[in-house]
Amino acid sequence: MSDASWDRSRCSVAGTLAVVGEKWSLLVLREAFLGVRRFADFQRNLGAPKAVLTDRLATLVDQGILRRVPYQAEGERQRQEYRLTEKGIDLYPTLVALMQWGDKYLADDVPPLELEHRDCGSPVHLGLVCEGGHELTGAREVRPVPRATAASPR
Repeated sequence: MSDASWDRSRCSVAGTLAVVGEKWSLLVLREAFLGVRRFADFQRNLGAPKAVLTDRLATLVDQGILRRVPYQAEGERQRQEYRLTEKGIDLYPTLVALMQWGDKYLADDVPPLELEHRDCGSPVHLGLVCEGGHELTGAREVRPVPRATAASPR
């Protein structure tokens, strides 16, 4: 594929990174997938500065990845907790891919966390599969194909 054959200004990787590519955003998402919902719990688990965490949560809400849901503990004022939206849940494979890469290349001996299928208990792993059902071993089995859009010159 030649460099001139597709419009990099519309790159989905760059667009995704603009939304979730910052370290604290990805770590907030990790915690959300682990079931964390409340600001104080995010802050305790992450150790993120309050201002940074506030900003990342607001961005994820603004982008429709998290939504605020009011809650009120008995005898306390109403607060907000953060829950993943469908758009947010769709980021799960991205985090699993990052985790698997880290487990392979950064973990000393035993990775710190294993994912298992809730129903059968078997380990969970991501893989590349084409629509024809073929499992792919990596990038060398994939061919990028630019797609024409209404905004693209013909």
